Amino acid sequence: MVTCCVTQSSEKKPLVLSDYLRVRFKKIIDAIAAFLNSLGLMPNTITLLGLAGNFGAAVLLAFGYFLPAGLLVLFSGALDGLDGSMARLRKLPVEFGAFADSVTDRYSELALFGGLFYYYLRQDDWLTAVGVYLAVSGSVLVSYIRARGGAVGMDTKVGIASRFERYIILVISLLFSIPQIGIWLIAGLAHLTALQRIFDVRRQAKEKNLIRYQ
Repeated sequence: MVTCCVTQSSEKKPLVLSDYLRVRFKKIIDAIAAFLNSLGLMPNTITLLGLAGNFGAAVLLAFGYFLPAGLLVLFSGALDGLDGSMARLRKLPVEFGAFADSVTDRYSELALFGGLFYYYLRQDDWLTAVGVYLAVSGSVLVSYIRARGGAVGMDTKVGIASRFERYIILVISLLFSIPQIGIWLIAGLAHLTALQRIFDVRRQAKEKNLIRYQ
């Protein structure tokens, strides 16, 4: 599990890497967000720009342009970290924005893997195409398990490969034009993370006496 720890109410709680970095670089992120706000841009505009950038990267991936796709994914990911800060600085309600941001994240991830899937099918590389399928299915399960757990009162953010870690792996593999390595890493780590979250939800259920058997 890639976590750091922060103290809250005299109790240490896990903080995932993306949250840690957001806290660590809060002043820089807020400065950029304030500048974008001063230009009259809205948080939803930034969210949609990030989504459009990832769709553009998916097209590049479909035709094997890995380096430019990686740069575009990197830029889109930077935008993704700004919309929430922009909304907070504008004192706007953040609940729907967080929902929309999560949905666009899923669309972005599916689009990127879709581009890679198309590329490897065109190359008749069925093994890597299967790897893409495993990567995207694992990624979807990680998000679904957290959402479903939260729906029954058991939120889980544990795991070695949350969306941020998967994003880092994908970007690095694209920038070095070795997407196969990134695909198989994500495939393995995403499914491992899904299992970690299943067991974490089960642990919480046992602590709340919601499981009648051992």
